[in-house]
Amino acid sequence: MKSLSVVGVDLAKLVFQAHGASAQGREIFSRRVRREGLLPLMRDLAPTVVAMEACGGAHYWARRFREMGHEVRLIAPQYVKPFVKTNKNDAADAEAIAEAAVRQNMRFVPVKTVQQQYIQSLHRIRQGLMVSRVALSNETRGLLAEYGVIMAKGHRGFVQGITQLIAGSSTSPDLIEPMREEAQALLSRYLELQRRIEHYDEKLKQLAASQEPCKRLMQIRGVGPLTATAMIAAVGDARMFKNGRQMAAWMGLVPRQSSSGGKQLLLGISKRGDRYLRTLLIHGARASLCRAVRQPTRVSTWATAVADRRGLNKAAVALANKNARMMWAILARNEEYRMPAQ
Repeated sequence: MKSLSVVGVDLAKLVFQAHGASAQGREIFSRRVRREGLLPLMRDLAPTVVAMEACGGAHYWARRFREMGHEVRLIAPQYVKPFVKTNKNDAADAEAIAEAAVRQNMRFVPVKTVQQQYIQSLHRIRQGLMVSRVALSNETRGLLAEYGVIMAKGHRGFVQGITQLIAGSSTSPDLIEPMREEAQALLSRYLELQRRIEHYDEKLKQLAASQEPCKRLMQIRGVGPLTATAMIAAVGDARMFKNGRQMAAWMGLVPRQSSSGGKQLLLGISKRGDRYLRTLLIHGARASLCRAVRQPTRVSTWATAVADRRGLNKAAVALANKNARMMWAILARNEEYRMPAQ
């Protein structure tokens, strides 16, 4: 296989499809292998370009293939779809991946390290617990509303409301004693979820304190342990982006376009990339805006002016975009954060 130039691998759980092609795009081989046969197949090949979609398990296989000397290219699935010919099947997908990988203007996803995936796993577990907590509180509120019990909004209002209900302070005539016992069980589940969330908050805080890049990122107002560790897990090496604007675009913090015929039309933000990371950045920016009056800086003064002209939400997104650019500069240039002069 001296003319082999690229191998496209369509990943799955048990059955994989490999498509080898020459530099001219001519098919060298198309093979269907089971999970246990994929590594031996790739080990028998001379070092070459191996392309895969950036999906579940892709980073694991990418690290294994790199150990064999292959150059790994991960491609976002939406960039592969236009190259699929005729009907979709594993062979067509593998061929499309191989074809997309050799395009000069194709964009690739960086391979994550084990440490990056571990940090990201902590964030995903924590986020799942938060979703469960919100779902449980909403379910409990709905059940108790049928008995005429209404509680204040928020975490504190929920806990205080259930506590008072259990203590017998509720004035609802329909709330029978067995339902109070069920409410106590629901509160116990809620508090257990809260305890586990706080456990992961502490884990991420310790991780942020132990890593130099995270400590530099947290010098930016509106960037805390959650945002800093999420950024490191998602980006890793910021030098893969040409500049800060490109990284902000990757996060979906720039306007999307619908331009034609020389007429430029800018719409709302594109919302591409990592939704979780973008949410953290915007929430951090919103919190920073709340402190802008008490602790003004050059950046906060600019953000406050944007809020006066365009509203708080647009100002929060604009500040999140600026914070993302500053984070790129800190990571890509390996330097400390410098507070802009007034």
